[in-house]
Amino acid sequence: MKKRIYLPEVVGKGYKDFWNFKGRYRVVKGSRASKKSKTAALWFIYNLMKYPDSNLLVIRKTYRTLKSSCFEELRWAIERLGVTRFWLVRQAPMEIMYIPTGQKIYFRGLDDPMKVTSITVNRGVLCWMWIEEAYEITDESHFDMLDESIRGETRGELFKQITITFNPWNEKHWLKKRFFDTKDEDTLAITTNYMCNEFLDEADRRLFETMRLKNPERYKVAGLGEWGKSEGCIYTDWHEENFSVEELKRNKPYLKAVFGLDFGYVNDPTALFCGLCDEREKKLYVFDELYEKNLSNEEIYRKILDMGYVKERIRADAAEPKSIDRLRQLGMDRIRRAKKGADSIRYGIALLKEYEIIVHPLCVNFLMEISNYSWEKDESGAMVNRAKDEFNHLMDAMRYAMENISEEEGFSFV
Repeated sequence: MKKRIYLPEVVGKGYKDFWNFKGRYRVVKGSRASKKSKTAALWFIYNLMKYPDSNLLVIRKTYRTLKSSCFEELRWAIERLGVTRFWLVRQAPMEIMYIPTGQKIYFRGLDDPMKVTSITVNRGVLCWMWIEEAYEITDESHFDMLDESIRGETRGELFKQITITFNPWNEKHWLKKRFFDTKDEDTLAITTNYMCNEFLDEADRRLFETMRLKNPERYKVAGLGEWGKSEGCIYTDWHEENFSVEELKRNKPYLKAVFGLDFGYVNDPTALFCGLCDEREKKLYVFDELYEKNLSNEEIYRKILDMGYVKERIRADAAEPKSIDRLRQLGMDRIRRAKKGADSIRYGIALLKEYEIIVHPLCVNFLMEISNYSWEKDESGAMVNRAKDEFNHLMDAMRYAMENISEEEGFSFV
C-alpha cells in the first residue's frame, strides 16, 4: 500500500517560489532558523525520487564540515518524508544512494578541488548542486569552477540547477553583487527569516524577540536575514592563504605554536584557536580551529585529543575555572587561565594589530568572524574604542593564545 504525504504539511510555508523554480541559480540568504537548509534538503530528496536520471553534488568549502551540516540535514529529510527504506546512507566515505535506481548524492569540499571536478555518475546526469554556507567561499573564481562542473545532457523535464544557501554576514561579499544586485530570469534570489518557520516553539521565538530589543543591529542580520554591514572592522591586515604547516616548520623553526580556548555551550560555540606566531616578521598563521556548540567538558577534551593538541599549552577563558580544572583532570595538563581585566580586550587587540594574520582556508569560522568583528558605535553612529560582543569566540581565543607570546615555546605538536 502506497504511503501518501501532504507536502505543505511536511515542508511548511514560505518557500513556494524556491520549491517551484527551475532556473540555473536558486539563491537563498536567510537568518538563523529560517529553515532554508532543511527546505533544500527536503526538496532534493523529494525530487531525486521524482527524476530518475538526476544526481546531486553537495559542496562546502571544507569537507570536514559536511557531516554535521548537509549530510545530517539530508538524512533528516529522508526520515521526515518517511522514505528511509529506499535510501542507503554511508558515512565513510559520505554518500547517499537511492536504492531503486542507484542515483547518488555526492559530498565534496573545495579543499580537494580535484575530487570536485572529477566526479562521474553511474546513472543519469550530475545535474544539481547544493552549495551550503556559500559565504565561506571568498574567492568567486572557485564558484565559477563549481558552476562549470554541472555538465551533461538533460532530457525531458530534467533541468540543471545550482542551489546556494548562506547567512548574509557581510554586504561586501561577491554573492551580493552577483545574485542580488542584478536580476535575470535564470536566477531566483530570495531572503527568508525565522518568521516563516512555523516549526519553531515559543522559546525559540523569544530568543529572537530578546535579540530585537537588546541588539537591534545584530537582529537585522541574524533575525531578519538582511546583509551585515562591514564598517569598523577591527582587524584589516589579514588574508586567506593555503599554506603548509610542515613547510613553515622547516623554513621557520623559530615559530611558536599558540593555542587559545573560549568556552561556549547552548547559544555560543566552544572555540579553539590554533596558530603559529612569527615574532620576527610579525606574522600570525591561523592553521586549525574547533567551533562547535553543546560540547561538554568531556567532549571538548575528546575533540582536542582527536585534533592532536591535547598536550599543547592552551590558554583558556578565565571566566570558566571549573571547566579549566576539569579539562586538566582529564589530561590537558598544560591548560592555563588567560588574564582577565578591564583592559585585557583592548590590550590584546592592540597587540594583534601589530601582526599580519594569514588564515588557512580550512578555518572557515575564523574567516567568518574576522571579517565581521568590529567596533561598537555610540548614539551618533561614531565608532568607539570598544569591541562588539559578537563574532568574537575565535577572536577571544586568539587573544588568549597570544597573551604572553614572548614566554611561549616553539613547536611541540607533530
